[in-house]
Amino acid sequence: MTQQPTNIERRNAATLPQPAAIAADDPRYETAVRCGFNQRFVSDANYICFPTSTAEVLAAIDKAVAAGKRVTVRSGGHGYEGTGSAEGGMLLDLSMMTDVDFDRARRAFSMQPGAKVGDIYRELYKRWGVTVPAGEGTEVCIGGHLVGGGFGPLSRRYGAIVDYLCAVEVVVVDASGHARAIVATDEPDDPHHDLWWAHTGGGGGNFGVVTRYWLRQPGATSSDPHELLPTAPVRWRNGQLVWSWDTMTERDFVKIVRNYAAWFERNSAPGSPEADLTAFFCATHRSGGLIAIGSLIDDDIPGARRLTNEFFDAVTEGVEVEPSARADNGVVSWLYFFTHSNRGDHNALGGSRFKLKSAYLRRGYTDEQTATAYRHLDTENPKSIYFMFIGYGGRVNAVAPDATAVAQRNSILKGAFLSAWWDPDEDEYHIGNLRALYRDIYAETGGVPVPDENNEGAYINYPDRDLADPQWNTSGVPWSTLYYKENYPRLQRIKKLYDPRNEFRHCLSIEPPDNQP
Repeated sequence: MTQQPTNIERRNAATLPQPAAIAADDPRYETAVRCGFNQRFVSDANYICFPTSTAEVLAAIDKAVAAGKRVTVRSGGHGYEGTGSAEGGMLLDLSMMTDVDFDRARRAFSMQPGAKVGDIYRELYKRWGVTVPAGEGTEVCIGGHLVGGGFGPLSRRYGAIVDYLCAVEVVVVDASGHARAIVATDEPDDPHHDLWWAHTGGGGGNFGVVTRYWLRQPGATSSDPHELLPTAPVRWRNGQLVWSWDTMTERDFVKIVRNYAAWFERNSAPGSPEADLTAFFCATHRSGGLIAIGSLIDDDIPGARRLTNEFFDAVTEGVEVEPSARADNGVVSWLYFFTHSNRGDHNALGGSRFKLKSAYLRRGYTDEQTATAYRHLDTENPKSIYFMFIGYGGRVNAVAPDATAVAQRNSILKGAFLSAWWDPDEDEYHIGNLRALYRDIYAETGGVPVPDENNEGAYINYPDRDLADPQWNTSGVPWSTLYYKENYPRLQRIKKLYDPRNEFRHCLSIEPPDNQP
């Protein structure tokens, strides 16, 4: 049974240090509300606070709640559906809480939510020679990335980043409207164990405000920081296959996608040598010109180049059209690759306005699904669409679906469907194109990737409010099941316990349970 919160830090708001704040009449306001990644969603907060400590977060929330102001939380501002964009009230911007350090008392690495993934890689590598299996978006902040079940190029080898979370500090609001700071841990006898569990994939902006994470290798007993996270690679091998749309046929497109997925079906067992390699497939619309596959592997792994070529041979088997480029020898510094990537930058994606959809794949698409994608991409009218598959599985799948809030532990790929553009007048056109692509690919399951023997739902860090819209989700399966599967009822119970007033909410937030005891 879930216990009531106890042993919680609580102070008089008047005695707490106050964070810096920007009101709507401040000349800095326009820049502050527009620093989010997706410019389709711009905050209209009454004011913005920039705390630098847990104490300042407590003060800001106490003040806002007492005034009846809605609280919206933003760490890096990389949400795709405006979940960190305030509609009035207070926008709590955590971007100045950037500390990354080693906590000797907890034998764990501590990170504040505003720390950027690229900076975390740099700190961990230069000071201790270790790393975490986080993403490639160097400007993404750890606050939302971790709690949403973040993953990256090392996840097949080392697991999801939530698998390393051993403790989290969260500012919650109790039934009386007072803000309190709780440290919840992975210890089974911790009275706040459920709050820790909710932050292993339950999604941001649901339970309170994360002010610090602590990460440690599961099962580690050492006190030496060099042994408490995975050793970081030194050299990173990047392979590449590229085809031009000018020579691509539907037959070969289907064959390439089939081969690519089949390789991951065969080679995603936890701990297998092949799980050291990951890859991505990306096809633009014909007007974008290219279809590409990139492979990624630690070059110090024995046979890294051989494994890269075996993967490429498997992908191209039976494909008649020759790639315009094939390379297996792109070896660079791992630190350079992981800290200088421009993924997550507007210019890299071709726009400042976005729509993104996702899917977990337990096996590859049927040929008909892939042919459907091809027909959407092979049209005369230009479309800004990226059709992608990202390697998954491996060590991620060694964890039970209910051990963390990330329920998808049987997938071998993640699908990502993205549109990016600049002009607000083109919103309807680009969003409509992406919706049609996704709907038609998943036509057999109501336009969405319903969990079954082929699919495992969708990824909450790529939020898509269409999944909650019966116009675009005709499956009868609620959005919450697509994102959280059987873990959702437990998340609802935790939501009610730690956010009884539903202060922290957005378009896809955890809903309080219907049956109020």
